[in-house]
Amino acid sequence: MERIRPWQSKDGSLDLGAEGAPSRADAEHAVRTVIGAVDELSPLLPHDRAYHEALIKDLARWAEGGFEVPDFLDSLLAFQPAAHREDGLQHLVVFPMYTQNGNPDRNLEAVVFRMVWPDWLAELERTRYDNPLFCGITFEDFTAGYDTNSAVLFPETIAVREAPERFTWGAIFCDREAARFRRVTDAAVDILGLELPEDVAAMVHDQKRCEEAFVLWDMIHDRTHSHGDLPFDPFMIKQRQPFWMYGLEELRCDLTAFREAVKLAGEGVPQARDVQIAVIFDRMFRFPVTGERVRNYDGLGGQLLFAYLHKHDVVRWTDNKLSIDWERAPQVTNELCAEIEKLYRDGIDRPKLVHWFAGYELVSQYLSPHPGSKWAKGPEALDLSLPPRKLVDDVLPDEFPLSMFYEALSKKLKKVIASTRGITADGSERVAA
Repeated sequence: MERIRPWQSKDGSLDLGAEGAPSRADAEHAVRTVIGAVDELSPLLPHDRAYHEALIKDLARWAEGGFEVPDFLDSLLAFQPAAHREDGLQHLVVFPMYTQNGNPDRNLEAVVFRMVWPDWLAELERTRYDNPLFCGITFEDFTAGYDTNSAVLFPETIAVREAPERFTWGAIFCDREAARFRRVTDAAVDILGLELPEDVAAMVHDQKRCEEAFVLWDMIHDRTHSHGDLPFDPFMIKQRQPFWMYGLEELRCDLTAFREAVKLAGEGVPQARDVQIAVIFDRMFRFPVTGERVRNYDGLGGQLLFAYLHKHDVVRWTDNKLSIDWERAPQVTNELCAEIEKLYRDGIDRPKLVHWFAGYELVSQYLSPHPGSKWAKGPEALDLSLPPRKLVDDVLPDEFPLSMFYEALSKKLKKVIASTRGITADGSERVAA
């Protein structure tokens, strides 16, 4: 498949008439090689037989049709990993797809992964956190589209002729999430002079514990997008709105997972304490300084959590050292979650634009807006005769710039974060197979 990748256009098609393009015979031979490999490996994975049969037909149809924009809807519908969540179950998937936080082009990609579905997680999903579409997974091998920062496998990224009526699965690579978390956290702790309690330090240096923390965190986060007192236009419906609203939604889901982890820890669930550490550290250390500053809503959520904890004296930066009040951290973090949930409850009774301003006010209580911001000046600075979606144009790319603390931290963590591209469970980065 790596032979096919350079031939593909952004939409996944092959322009056989372009300069440097392969002959049709060469392209067909390459696809037949992929089909042969799938056919050879499929007997090892009998639970994916229907999917692999549909995949082979989709690949053949793509070649027979002259390599136009690929359509793999039939094989997508046949692939149903959430219907058989069994710990350690292996899958081979091949799709023309882009990878979130990775490759934006729809290249033909292959991923071999295993399901993460231990008994304790299955029981929590069955009894407390129903999420029938969620799949925790780990990498076995992957093509170049996953030699990136991507840690998800989502059906909506796959090239199809039309979107299915509903998606039936979504998968998170908890091994990559855990390995990335461990490397960045370890570096940040060293840079900031943060002294960790013994149990926290042990967790950060234990890949298995971190994987279990992330799979529980992600399972609760994922379902939270459709739970709670949501305004009529929930986050999951495609819409145009200011990026701080997306930041608040992602943070709400993470803090809901944190709050549930506090409850579970009180009930003796061993992974729950680790979830709390993962949420706080990943949000405070990695999120704010990862990626570009253009509409970086995850970065904004991390900045907000740090600022909230700092202003409530849970996090302190004194004498160039960071300290955390571990006893108060759960209570105060839950208070931020409650503030965002109140914003949502009240938002049900507000017009959209008023709700956006309320979200802006919440964020700006703790983060300083850009001094050139029109939104910071209030409604009188905007042309309110325009529909709300047009007013999004007045939002600055970096509406809430990094603080001096994060500007300095970003410079020191930049190379560490870059080194996590393509990271695997053993902490190594590699060129994709």
